Amino acid sequence: MRDEEQPDRLGEDENPHPDATPAGLSPVEGEAVPDDADTPLPDNTDDDEFSESLTEEIAALIDDGRTYAEAELAFQKRRAGLAGRKVGGALVFAILALILLHLMFIALAVGMVIALEPLVTIWGAIGIVVGVLLLGVIGLLLLVRSNALGLVALFKGDDEA
Repeated sequence: MRDEEQPDRLGEDENPHPDATPAGLSPVEGEAVPDDADTPLPDNTDDDEFSESLTEEIAALIDDGRTYAEAELAFQKRRAGLAGRKVGGALVFAILALILLHLMFIALAVGMVIALEPLVTIWGAIGIVVGVLLLGVIGLLLLVRSNALGLVALFKGDDEA
């Protein structure tokens, strides 16, 4: 309502709300309507528009979810490829390190033989170096055996329980 349409005095306006119609009058035509008649309420909601917009929203949500899943899958594939290359590189370097370690032990054994040769004969130096290496191998094999027996005992305990 604009200011020109408002009454000058408080008592002139009988309608409590600007959109309200006087009792007994039809809101559209201003005609009298019997009190016992049911006046239909205006239909402000259109179910077709509501269901279409809801369907469109659900379809958009599904489409967004599909797009997110595809992007996440592509990201994980790329990350797995990069991780695979890094693991491959690390594996190559680990193998090279083991080869160098092996060569170092060969050089150590040869050096020990050369160092012991003046003290004992060449055959004595070779025997001492091979004996020490053989004792080291036997010690490592005993450690492997004890760990294997512990592993067997661990799984044997699950079957009995």
